Amino acid sequence: KTMPTYKLSYFPGRGLGEVSRQMLHLSGTPFEDNRITMDDWPKHKESTPFGQMPVLTVDGKQIPQSFAIARYLANQFGFAGKTPLESAWVDALADQYKDYTTEIRPFLMVAYGFGEGDKDKLRKEVAEPAINKLFTILEKKAKENGSNGHFVGSSLTWVDLLVSDHMGILETHVPNAFTAFPTVQDIRKKTTSLPKLKEWIDKRPVTPF
Repeated sequence: KTMPTYKLSYFPGRGLGEVSRQMLHLSGTPFEDNRITMDDWPKHKESTPFGQMPVLTVDGKQIPQSFAIARYLANQFGFAGKTPLESAWVDALADQYKDYTTEIRPFLMVAYGFGEGDKDKLRKEVAEPAINKLFTILEKKAKENGSNGHFVGSSLTWVDLLVSDHMGILETHVPNAFTAFPTVQDIRKKTTSLPKLKEWIDKRPVTPF
């Protein structure tokens, strides 16, 4: 059976596409890293299932929605947890993360330069409460999981990748965001020091988010 061909289409940044790029790289799977600029996006929009990116194309068939893509790849390559219960917890933490991104979005839009607003005020009133809510949950889960460098089970899952990459982006906008969450910081250290992930981080295009 021949290897499927993978193409991941997303904007040049890390954002919602990065966790899937990382799983493809970690699994040693060749893929087309199709980075579409903001200027070119309008002419591609109509050809995507939901009028948004990322889109994963597997042997010519498209899959939309970042978390559907991530779950698909996690199931293909062993990053979804080892049991149905582990997978459910990976999904639960990812869904909680998605709720958090909705909460913190007004701050990030301004921080990334996509919107107007008082960044300091938004940091205090929007970002810090959202961060504390999510990361308190993550810290508790990481401890309950045995402080073993993973959020769920004893193997790398896509939620380890998701949170670790986001921390790298967030700390440039919210200094000391994670001081109260040492067990989560340990997961990030363990995840980002994986040789294959380090190799990807060193070669991927440098983007602000």
